[in-house]
Amino acid sequence: MTATSRPSPAATPSGDAARRAGKRVLLAAPRGYCAGVDRAVIAVEKALEQYGSPIYVRHEIVHNKYVVKTLENKGAIFVDRTAEVPEGSIVMFSAHGVAPVVHEEAAERRLATIDATCPLVTKVHKEAVRFAAEDYDILLIGHDGHEEVIGTSGEAPDHITLVDGPEDVANVEVRDESKVVWLSQTTLSVDETMETVDALKQKFPLLIAPPSDDICYATQNRQIAVKQMGADADLVIVVGSKNSSNSVRLVEVALGAGAGSSYLVDGADEIDEAWLDGVTTVGVTSGASVPEVLVEGVLEWLSQRGFEDVEIVKAAEESIVFSLPKELRRDLRAEAAELAKK
Repeated sequence: MTATSRPSPAATPSGDAARRAGKRVLLAAPRGYCAGVDRAVIAVEKALEQYGSPIYVRHEIVHNKYVVKTLENKGAIFVDRTAEVPEGSIVMFSAHGVAPVVHEEAAERRLATIDATCPLVTKVHKEAVRFAAEDYDILLIGHDGHEEVIGTSGEAPDHITLVDGPEDVANVEVRDESKVVWLSQTTLSVDETMETVDALKQKFPLLIAPPSDDICYATQNRQIAVKQMGADADLVIVVGSKNSSNSVRLVEVALGAGAGSSYLVDGADEIDEAWLDGVTTVGVTSGASVPEVLVEGVLEWLSQRGFEDVEIVKAAEESIVFSLPKELRRDLRAEAAELAKK
């Protein structure tokens, strides 16, 4: 559990007295699964239905402990390296995307592949390839070691420089200041990204932006909802795993918006009742890789402690749906068997 807080007053009333004190929950909308995560999780489930287990998945399909465990119980096997997948098997690439070298490794091992990369991440990959082909220096704003950053960097390693926040800008060097573009990891805080962009523009006045916003619509919408609730919340509970970049950012956004404290939990069992001391308004949201059942568990936990009044804080409507990976329309077991013979 990741926790960040500010000092808060003591003693919350309980029972009927608590309800009279005006205990309430502000529930963010939208929250939870984005279209890319939904697509990736369904892709694993469909692959298991169609081809049977095991289905190997390179890295966690999405960054959520509950989702990964649930899929493991259904027959998915998560691996860190392509070399761990037996030859002639089926392997799926996660929603965060992979570098071209990973596709090459899979071909060398005669693996049938399913690419569940989020289409919005694929868009950034294509931008990197295009700008590299035009011989631009590409400044990729993102967190060192994140799977999405590794995948994007792999598309044009000779042209991409990682910029991990404004403090990195002083060390950035480019070949030609008239041919510099920035791209970003899709799950960053909008404010954090623009702070880095502003610092880069001061150093490189001719810096150009990508043709469309790289930060995922779902990441932005969830941050906007948290900003709207933050100033009114004594406490904001963000449901999500510690390795989920967009979930971690929601904690930061909540505090920046004025929340008294904010905590990241995987589920209701990680909530500390002491966090409720002096609290009358609790904000609740979840990262883009979190199933709604975990949020429902948090709401039930709060309800049992007098927080029964739930108000929706709506920032946007989301209707985007991505089609499933095209590979699920083929007989991949037969393809894998044929590959294994070669």
